[in-house]
Amino acid sequence: MTSRHTSRHMSRLLGAVLATAGMLCAQETRRTIKNPSPNPADDAKPNSSAVPDAYALVGHFDRIVVIRLKYKANLLDGMNQVIKQQHIQNGVILSAVGSLRGYEIHTVSNRDMPSEDTFVKNPTQPADLVSMNGYVINGRIHAHMTIATPDRVIAGHVEQGNEVFTFAIVTIGVMDDTNLDKIDDKTYR
Repeated sequence: MTSRHTSRHMSRLLGAVLATAGMLCAQETRRTIKNPSPNPADDAKPNSSAVPDAYALVGHFDRIVVIRLKYKANLLDGMNQVIKQQHIQNGVILSAVGSLRGYEIHTVSNRDMPSEDTFVKNPTQPADLVSMNGYVINGRIHAHMTIATPDRVIAGHVEQGNEVFTFAIVTIGVMDDTNLDKIDDKTYR
């Protein structure tokens, strides 16, 4: 083989390897869904004067619960498990740090009712868990997180496909004296 032939062969081989690596790394998927209310008429109803534009709920933190999740634990499942064990009905998610082996979030993707969500999932992209905030409402988690990869920062609603890498720590302020019932109800307007 001549050196020019070898160089061309190596160039083609390198191109094939890079193309294959690119396909293997490109695991991110996106899907968008509509979220109609259980009663479709709720999506079309106007705002009610009986619901204030803004209101305050006042309460106190009764205790702080720090949740630690280990390598390969499911972030949302682990949080739900501790919330049940600790009998947390209402609370504020104050912070979170750690890292993930892959991620899944959703973000709102339209401006009119019914709302639409776009789900973004990449089970093979490691990411730093930079922050999390949200609420525990009647024992149900409504959490948003911010994560960072080497190339970008991503934020959205925490979904099921978040596997912990090194560890994850989530801090919740428990509010036993506050009812957060309608705080995230899109039909309460």
